Amino acid sequence: MENAMAVKRWVSALVVGVGLLAAAPAAMAQDVLVLAAASTKNAVDLLAAQFKAKSGVGVTSSFAASSALAKQIENGAPADLFLSADLDWMDYLHKRNLIKTDSRINLLGNALVVIAPKGSTLKPELTPGGNLPALIGDGRLATGDPSNVPVGKYAQAALQSLGQWAQVEPKLARADNVRAALALVSRGEAPLGIVYSTDAAVDPGVTVVGVFPADSHPAIVYPAALTATTTNPNAAKFLEYLTSAEGQAVFQQFGFVPMTKTP
Repeated sequence: MENAMAVKRWVSALVVGVGLLAAAPAAMAQDVLVLAAASTKNAVDLLAAQFKAKSGVGVTSSFAASSALAKQIENGAPADLFLSADLDWMDYLHKRNLIKTDSRINLLGNALVVIAPKGSTLKPELTPGGNLPALIGDGRLATGDPSNVPVGKYAQAALQSLGQWAQVEPKLARADNVRAALALVSRGEAPLGIVYSTDAAVDPGVTVVGVFPADSHPAIVYPAALTATTTNPNAAKFLEYLTSAEGQAVFQQFGFVPMTKTP
């Protein structure tokens, strides 16, 4: 009887041990949860696939306006890494102690452009007192909502510096994020739009008809940081991959400008 009980205990311990060994790789392979600005979708999707191929670790990404993503993190949404399209929304989380400040880095730069549906002959003058309001006519200028979406904030700053904001503001189509603005122009629902150059590059339905002077708006900076609540060791590895030569090459492939300086 005692021998039978001993065997039973030995088998139970073996089962538990095997279970723990099986669980260990699963924990090591914990997916990284990324909340990233909509404009980074194509690049981040490719980087996630490459990272998984190299490490075996999956990356689950959600893309939206940086404002919406920052609010989600503030409201407790699970996330390991935040990639913002401007400094303001990263600062928003920083001030609320919702990111690991020692992980924060300025990752990318971009350019601000005017787009039109492919084949358009419109030629905006991006100079003080230019013709953008006249070209819009009775249509709408599609861009992100300037009250909270980074691309819209950059657009407002640029148009204000060129003296065209007052005339353009009533004609805005205020999109929830830059990709939504891109789609409005690509579908021909707006004759013009303001997006990042990287967005224009991935949509064959639009053409770039103007590039805003770099000094007409604040520098476009994409900071990245780990969230304060993450305990996933793979998150730091993915962030490190984004900053690696291989990761930066992918961003360059999609037209982003790599940056290496921390805030």
